[in-house]
Amino acid sequence: MLAAALREQGLPPGATLLDLCTGTGALAVWATLRLGAEATAVDVSRRAVLVARTNARLNGVRVHAVRGDLFGAVAGRRYDAIVANPPYVPAAEDTDELPTRGLRRASDAGRDGRVVLDRICAQAPHHLQAGGRMLLVHSSVNGAQATVERLAAAGLEADVVAHHPGPLGPLMASRAAALEARGLLRPGQRDEEVVVVRARRSP
Repeated sequence: MLAAALREQGLPPGATLLDLCTGTGALAVWATLRLGAEATAVDVSRRAVLVARTNARLNGVRVHAVRGDLFGAVAGRRYDAIVANPPYVPAAEDTDELPTRGLRRASDAGRDGRVVLDRICAQAPHHLQAGGRMLLVHSSVNGAQATVERLAAAGLEADVVAHHPGPLGPLMASRAAALEARGLLRPGQRDEEVVVVRARRSP
């Protein structure tokens, strides 16, 4: 979804791109191969950074992959485009404390799944070039309108540019009862939309 949305937005060759929460580096590698971007990939996981570097080499492209906590890894830098597929699954426990290790670090994001999303929304304007854009993916369970409003409050123009409806993913479904208790799901709801939110900085 992010790759399709990025292609639709258009990115001139040589544009700088930041891929937050890169995971395997797939999107950074794709943007470099297909769009000619100069990509930087960031992840808090050492293993993810190593995999992103390896995937870039295997595909014959250069991606600057660095370990760090979101924008802290690229302090003071601005980009033509930012893409992010952050952790957004509401935690099984009613807590905003984020996991520090293991697989849950890649998925869990506090009681409403917005701990990482809200940090990105607040900090993104400081890392976009004038006229730059950010594409952010998450579930409708987290509240797409909340993301649009937080980005607008941070000074960016924001809207939802893609919707993909379907059943809850396995992890979200396994926590459905807890999410109902928190009011994140309606009673009996077992579906969601994965959305892509676009944010733009004024030229």
